[in-house]
Amino acid sequence: MEGWDPTTKSTLTQIPLLTTRAGPRDGAAWTQRLKEEYKALIAYTSMNKSKDNDWFRISAANPEGTRWTGKCWYIHNLLKYEFDLQFDIPVTYPATAPELELPQLDGKTHKMYRGGKICLTVHFKPLWAKNCPRFGIAHALCLGLAPWLAAEIPILVDSGMIKHKDDTASSSEDQNQ
Repeated sequence: MEGWDPTTKSTLTQIPLLTTRAGPRDGAAWTQRLKEEYKALIAYTSMNKSKDNDWFRISAANPEGTRWTGKCWYIHNLLKYEFDLQFDIPVTYPATAPELELPQLDGKTHKMYRGGKICLTVHFKPLWAKNCPRFGIAHALCLGLAPWLAAEIPILVDSGMIKHKDDTASSSEDQNQ
């Protein structure tokens, strides 16, 4: 955690580390891993809410816990930009991090590939590998998605690549009049 800002360090130390090294094909061990994942997500969500920094909602989209969906959002210039979030747990998990997808942003930035998957290779993947199996979904959101949103959304808004939902609605109304 050398070189990290104090806020990131503080946040990360409050997300429980996981201990079970298991993926979707590992039966009862995977069930144990999922329990740890949920505990870490609950702790991270609770911490965010207590600091008035609520920025995502996710849940398992299937009983196996291998497909996750939800929403994430970013506040820029006092406007909330909300996006669908989805990802699959790879069969090689936790050795391989999940690829976080924001399908609505597909093709809008070079830091994204294949259907809206955000690019995390340079900074996040080595960190994930170094911390396997202790990192989980909550860590991927905290250290992968959150900084990506903070870096990319302001640029996408300022360049006009994405518009706030109210801007889109008002321009549609203007065209209909």
